[in-house]
Amino acid sequence: MINVTQTFLPSIEDYTKHLQKAWNNKWLTNRGELVLELEDKLKKYLCVPNLIITNNGTIPLQIALKLLGKKGDIITTPFSYVATTASIIWENCKPVFVDIHPEYLTIDESKIEASITSKTTAILATHVFGNPCNIEVIELIAKKNNLAVIYDAAHCFGVKYKNKSIFNYGDVSTCSFHATKLFHTGEGGAMFTNDPELHHKLYYSHNFGHNGPLDFYGLGINGKISELQAAMGLSVFPYIDDIVRERKAIINFYNETLDFRNLRSIKIRDNTEWNYSYYPVIFESEEKLLIVQNALIENQIVPRRYFYPSLNQIEYVFGVSMPISESISSRVLCLPIYVGLLKNELKEIVHIINQNIC
Repeated sequence: MINVTQTFLPSIEDYTKHLQKAWNNKWLTNRGELVLELEDKLKKYLCVPNLIITNNGTIPLQIALKLLGKKGDIITTPFSYVATTASIIWENCKPVFVDIHPEYLTIDESKIEASITSKTTAILATHVFGNPCNIEVIELIAKKNNLAVIYDAAHCFGVKYKNKSIFNYGDVSTCSFHATKLFHTGEGGAMFTNDPELHHKLYYSHNFGHNGPLDFYGLGINGKISELQAAMGLSVFPYIDDIVRERKAIINFYNETLDFRNLRSIKIRDNTEWNYSYYPVIFESEEKLLIVQNALIENQIVPRRYFYPSLNQIEYVFGVSMPISESISSRVLCLPIYVGLLKNELKEIVHIINQNIC
């Protein structure tokens, strides 16, 4: 079976080599040697001043909203993974949806200001499939209206915008290190900020609020990653450039061989160094998508409707209509892309799609 993705696994010897340190130290959690080593390597690789590794990619969103959302209205996108909206509601804030750009698939910055009210406290925007939002306009709107900016950059490991890490933008940026991502720790994530005071708050917030063993800076939660997860990250880390290179080759193959007369791909924003994290294609209609999806599944090939449905349509939100997001989400399909996907498998995928989109 060919799935939409497959976890990259280093050799078991690589993993156990790092695990041995944890065994020798008898230290499995609470920011041990492996977590600190991984944070240092990632800081240098990503060119960021600091980062805090977390136990998953959702907890950074929740912590950022706890600190910056202030139980207000959060302007956000309906085209994202459910964690984006769920985090807003979980932190007792209200999602206010703004429709998306039909080509970039990110929040449509030209529609943000019309949704701002006296209750608005922040903008939570997603860099969709690693494709940056219109950062400059969003920052201008936020400054003008005294709003915080949080970026859900779950898909953005290694992405650069205007020669800077995408994680250097916004008040807080977050990333996922889930097993399906380019770089992973099995489960994990990270949060980033360039503000030293905010970094301090993020840090203690992910560690129960601790100020040493017996005192507390403030409210916190357990967002720490374990040494076992950090060992996986340290094992995957040396391969990251190879992973990106192989995924780029797969996307180039799709771009060169798919029949785009009745199909289109995402438009990557100018000045972006993309990471080739996903390959979404957009069909002319949901009917065409379902025909292709069923044909692929019949041949043991499993793509993913990602993101579907549009988040304004999930039952606990009851959002207003978002025509572009609803249309795109009904017509977008992510094709298989992972290290180890064979040329003959790619040819089969493309052949089935081209046969069924006419």
